[in-house]
Amino acid sequence: MGKEVDVSTLEAGGVRDYADPPPAPLVDIDELGKWSLYRAVIAELVATMLFLYITVVTVIGYKHQTDASASGPDAACGGVGILGIAWAFGGMIFILVYCTACISGGHINPAVTFGLFLARKVSLVRAILYMAAQCLGAICGIALARYGGGANEVSAGYSTGTGLAAEIVGTFVLVYTVFSATDPKRNARDSHVPVLAPLPIGFAVFMVHLATIPITGTGINPARSLGAAVVYNNSKAWSDQWIFWVGPFIGAAIAALYHQIVLRASARGYGSFRSNA
Repeated sequence: MGKEVDVSTLEAGGVRDYADPPPAPLVDIDELGKWSLYRAVIAELVATMLFLYITVVTVIGYKHQTDASASGPDAACGGVGILGIAWAFGGMIFILVYCTACISGGHINPAVTFGLFLARKVSLVRAILYMAAQCLGAICGIALARYGGGANEVSAGYSTGTGLAAEIVGTFVLVYTVFSATDPKRNARDSHVPVLAPLPIGFAVFMVHLATIPITGTGINPARSLGAAVVYNNSKAWSDQWIFWVGPFIGAAIAALYHQIVLRASARGYGSFRSNA
């Protein structure tokens, strides 16, 4: 005979050992009068600027390494190769998320902010200001690098569909990892997880870069793609720009829905499962 069991009661002897934070209001005008909001926006701007400066300079170094015409100081800047580029992106995300998580949440990516907005983790006001700060920070960071390189575009030999799929799947992996690493259920059971949360997020960025650098140069961050397009004004980067917004936003939306409706369904009252007694 079947018996209904609500999986939300299967923790700590029938009592949850964690609490989900209340959903953020869709529009919270009162936020605009709080310094904490603007401090968080500034943190997102500075973090995205630092992220893009370090990572794009790493990309530039690699391009010098593979440029047979480079000489003098350019040739001396040998670069680190594709593996090093992936480490630069993943490592900087780890560092910056760790440094800014307690201030702004450490999004550093409009796709991450969009996914968290869909999951009601941030308000519309905060999401819009974060995205604007991230894009401005990306433009400033790449402008500091000054030298051409690092723009996202679909590589020769790959179709637009392949590039779009790479951005969707890559961003899904990133945003899914963000949700999993910051899940309040996980935080309640493992006190060390809040400290280690930036680590799996950084590794997700690293792994996605290893897989998709040859295809699109790895966007998975619309601010990063926009910043490079604005500073370098490359026609191919502009014609492919839509891929680096549509793909990440689709991937982020799928990750948010998957986590909220499938993985956390019981905790949010979407249903129960049946087990045989």
